[in-house]
Amino acid sequence: MRRNIVVIGSLIVVAVFVSFGILAPETMGQISEYILYTFISDNFGWYYMLVAFLFVIICLYVAFSKYGRIRLGKDDDRPEFSTFSWIAMLYSSGLAISLFFWGVAEPVLMYLEPPFGEGGTVESAKVAMQYTFFHWGLHSWGTYAIIGLMMAYFQYRKGTPPLINHTLKPLLGERAFGPLGKVINIIAIFAVISGITTSLGLGVKQMGAGFEYVWNIDNTPINQIILILLLTILFIISASTGIERGIKWLSNINIVLALAIMVLIFVLGPTRHILEIIVNTTGNYVKNFVGMSFHLEPFLNDYTWQAGWDFFYWGWAISFGVFVGIFIARISKGRTIKEFIFGAVLIPSIATMIWYSTLGGSALYNVINLQNTELANRILANMDTALFYFLELFPISPILIGMTIISLIIFFVTSADSTVYVLGMYSEETIAPSNRSKILWGVVIAGVAIALLLSGGLVPLQTVSAVAGLPFSLVIIAMSISFFKSLRAEKDIVRSSPLKTEEKKQELSNEISKSS
Repeated sequence: MRRNIVVIGSLIVVAVFVSFGILAPETMGQISEYILYTFISDNFGWYYMLVAFLFVIICLYVAFSKYGRIRLGKDDDRPEFSTFSWIAMLYSSGLAISLFFWGVAEPVLMYLEPPFGEGGTVESAKVAMQYTFFHWGLHSWGTYAIIGLMMAYFQYRKGTPPLINHTLKPLLGERAFGPLGKVINIIAIFAVISGITTSLGLGVKQMGAGFEYVWNIDNTPINQIILILLLTILFIISASTGIERGIKWLSNINIVLALAIMVLIFVLGPTRHILEIIVNTTGNYVKNFVGMSFHLEPFLNDYTWQAGWDFFYWGWAISFGVFVGIFIARISKGRTIKEFIFGAVLIPSIATMIWYSTLGGSALYNVINLQNTELANRILANMDTALFYFLELFPISPILIGMTIISLIIFFVTSADSTVYVLGMYSEETIAPSNRSKILWGVVIAGVAIALLLSGGLVPLQTVSAVAGLPFSLVIIAMSISFFKSLRAEKDIVRSSPLKTEEKKQELSNEISKSS
């Protein structure tokens, strides 16, 4: 009955927002945009910037502190998946379609309209790449990882169910399992569904645009629905085979495919220019990291740009991070805290910076150095098709476009099957949910995506998800306090353990015997 309350409650919340998005998408968009672009930006922009930075600092601190050697599980547990498969799965769930959707578009958009200074200049191009690193680097992955770390710690170290409210017990005691805990779990499920639905809906639009651009298949609502239904069958089958088979295999294949696309663009494109962008932008990113993290305009009092970029990204990362974090936690048993942070924050951040330098840097090279203003115009007009126009600029473009469409499909499937797995875990309170639960949530996600796609309510719901990051950030802060309370208690137990004391005495005795 306790499980049913959370599941039914979350479905009701989702149904309310979906109905709102279907019946009044414009009103929903206006309300959500007002909250994000006026209320939050005017009153809580400082908080979004501060909390996103805080999550990065917590991740780095705990990795390099005395707690870094603690294993996410029993002391003798070892990782369930190879490092390559682990990173492939967390990368596929964490970024997925966004790699392609924003890889070309974001640097060009910020080149034309930078956060400060004049747009369309060489200086604005440098700023654009620097802020692209900022948005897709440590802050995003730190937000995903902090949730995943705490979930994995409590699941595998303390033996709790994979529910967020259980991580709050050291802080709230039994109140974590009362009405407050249920509300937190309901919001968590809503965040997962709204985040993945908008991501997948926008991904289908881009895939449909690709089919129309390349093969003249009309990108109509009917064809988009057919595409969603076909992909739903694929991701339910993948999820039903379990993490060890479907999700792992597809993630491995797709990371190799995405790497191949990046390498081809790197080799066939302005190679020297890309290398210079990687080196120069990395230096600017490191040098200005703290300044960007706290960048506000208290005297100008105009946060229009930041509301659309910085504030939106941090709110979105928190909401989307609920799903990503829970999934990363599921696949991270047996790793140490330090190993987790390196694999879930530092390595993906570096890989993402190289990706955006290759695609975004090549796009900027075409616009600035080759004077290809058509690329910029296409990005402004329709980002869905701009990617495919960009790929046409390279030799063997048909191969690149074909590989990209295949990669988009696999990213769609891996993101969706990871989501239904997470929702199944949450609704059944187990790390091995039944296929019946996965199918149920798969149908829910597909239905929500279709309904909002037809009504035009995808983008408003995406804004709602970013807004939801504000209250949920408080949950993550509470989780962090609870996490450190548990870590300190664990260290105190180790220090006071008679067995450990005897072991230390024996070690000291052995050292004395050896020296004598």
